Amino acid sequence: MAKRAHNFYAGPATLPLPVLERAREEFLDFAGTGMSVLEISHRSKEYDSVHNEATALVKELMGLKDEYKVMWLQGGASTQFYMVPLNLQLPGKKAQYVNTGVWSKKAIKEGGFYSDVEVIASSEEDTFSYVPQGVQFDDDIAFAHITGNNTIYGTEMHYTPKVPSDVPLVCDMSSNIFDKVMDLNRFGVIYAGAQKNLGPAGVTLVIVREDLLGRVPDKTPSMQKWKTHSDKNSLFNTGPVFPIYMCKLSLDYLKEMGGVPAMEKHNREKSKILYDLIDGSGGFYKGHARADSRSLMNVTFNLATPELEAQCFQEGTAKGLIGLKGHRSVGGMRASIYNAMTMEGVKALAEFMEEFQSNNQ
Repeated sequence: MAKRAHNFYAGPATLPLPVLERAREEFLDFAGTGMSVLEISHRSKEYDSVHNEATALVKELMGLKDEYKVMWLQGGASTQFYMVPLNLQLPGKKAQYVNTGVWSKKAIKEGGFYSDVEVIASSEEDTFSYVPQGVQFDDDIAFAHITGNNTIYGTEMHYTPKVPSDVPLVCDMSSNIFDKVMDLNRFGVIYAGAQKNLGPAGVTLVIVREDLLGRVPDKTPSMQKWKTHSDKNSLFNTGPVFPIYMCKLSLDYLKEMGGVPAMEKHNREKSKILYDLIDGSGGFYKGHARADSRSLMNVTFNLATPELEAQCFQEGTAKGLIGLKGHRSVGGMRASIYNAMTMEGVKALAEFMEEFQSNNQ
């Protein structure tokens, strides 16, 4: 097999090698059908098994209670930026958001189309270098919204804000789903584009507590109602069969690895290697995120000049360390070390960074 690069792209991101190998084995003949999973009907019994097993694995690995409905939708997390307020709106009640980065700002903009939006905490004044602590939401609101991880700025919310009992807490977990143990039954809605920490691009995982499905106004297009998809087990229309199949394989792999507790241990060990290197570099590498808000998934940092960063990126690429350039909106460097990133990959990056510093101080 050809040598694989260490893929540090923020998304679409690296997938576990055993998952890719299994998909390759089944690619031309899925479940003895003589057809590829790319060709199989979403109504077939063979696919039905994959679909339902993927849903069951989500609930098992996340520890969700029976009242949560799991949906496999399309349109990315960006579509949920407006489907959340559309489905959760309540007449005369505002929605409250925490602003921790670009994706939060996009969600806030879309939320404003369906209700009054109030930003109750923000770190924008400090270039989103931290996650506001001790956030408190009001009692009389339609819903509360947070973003679990901020890929561009390398920050992550490491606590779950308290909300009044009748206020649903909504979280965009696109880039940190399954990265650490959390009590996910404290949330009303969780949504995540798959292409960072779950599977390939093309499917979005949406989890909604059942009692919230009836809020949506009657005069809402069918495809924009969560209830439409929940009632039909995400098979109201032809869904993204292949991405769901790949997510199912990734969930199998996560379970075999020991589930979320084992993955959290792995993620903390990986991120510590890079953050310790940055902190011990004497300022050669300058981390963007404040220590209490550092992401387990996206390690962001700068060098002294854009020219030095470009050189670092180019030399890293030549060594098979791919995707280290920071987001175009902020520049700098970024290593995305999602669940599927191996310890080998992180150690290879750390070794390169030490060598690059030695050669360029």
